[in-house]
Amino acid sequence: MLPVDRRQLENVKGELLKLTKKEAAYCQLWHNMARTEELKKQNKEIADCQKRHNVGRREESKKQTNKEIADCQPCYNMQRRLNVIEGQNHHQIQTFYAARTVLYPIVEEHNCGEMDKLCLKCGGMYFRVEKNTRRIYTHC
Repeated sequence: MLPVDRRQLENVKGELLKLTKKEAAYCQLWHNMARTEELKKQNKEIADCQKRHNVGRREESKKQTNKEIADCQPCYNMQRRLNVIEGQNHHQIQTFYAARTVLYPIVEEHNCGEMDKLCLKCGGMYFRVEKNTRRIYTHC
């Protein structure tokens, strides 16, 4: 074996350390590149899937689209009718209240609460708890 002085040994160790650092940096670089390529591939697959979905949706027949609209239409019509009926009931109640306040002052609170319910049949004011099992006022 050849005699090696201390300085040469330190130089060799330094070179070896530099090489291992360089190798680690290259390894990290390759790892990052591989991850980037993998992410690009996944993003491309997602974009292709979305494109296929959009093309399929565009090519949907008019019959299917009309069927979807027709399925939603009864709900819309029912809601519209309910809104109209509510508006009519509100108008009737306001008319009854206006007529009642002219004849009688607004009823003060009683032990059953305030008389705040109005019978649409006769125009009478009742307590909320005065309904029987048929859900009508007991005095009508």
